[in-house]
Amino acid sequence: MTATAILSAAQVREVLDYNPQTGVFTRKVRLAQRHHAGDRADTVITSPKMLGYRRVSLFSQRFLAHRLAWYYTHGVWPAKHIDHINGDKGDNRIENLREADDQLNLENFRNHRIDNKVGLLGVHLHKQSNRWRARIQVYGKSVHIGLFDTPELAHEAYLIAKRKLHEGCTI
Repeated sequence: MTATAILSAAQVREVLDYNPQTGVFTRKVRLAQRHHAGDRADTVITSPKMLGYRRVSLFSQRFLAHRLAWYYTHGVWPAKHIDHINGDKGDNRIENLREADDQLNLENFRNHRIDNKVGLLGVHLHKQSNRWRARIQVYGKSVHIGLFDTPELAHEAYLIAKRKLHEGCTI
């Protein structure tokens, strides 16, 4: 049995306060020696894979704050991903969170890949033409947008296509 199956929403609400306007969790009671009532309960994750997300330690378990906010508010654990609509992983206001399947979650992706040398989402140098290529993934298929003289023009074309082709896009 997982920790999420054991922990009830009522238990969470007993020991934590969640402010839906700020997305911040604070402790109502002292459950551990290093935590005090009134302390902020959510901390920033610093590991590279989860950088920017926040988590809450509760009853010797760690919970992602955005998933815990959903549970606190709705009384059920999310069945899918929880997407940060504005792309800010640390913004856990309930109005900024939505349940999302894999596709919707990926469509709201805002950062370029780590191996992207240009630093712009959807843009890379097309070596054969020595121009900047814009392309986008739509339902797992790569769609060529065009070749451009500057990376900025390619990126602008990518953003236009993204807004049109990605239902989950909030850029």
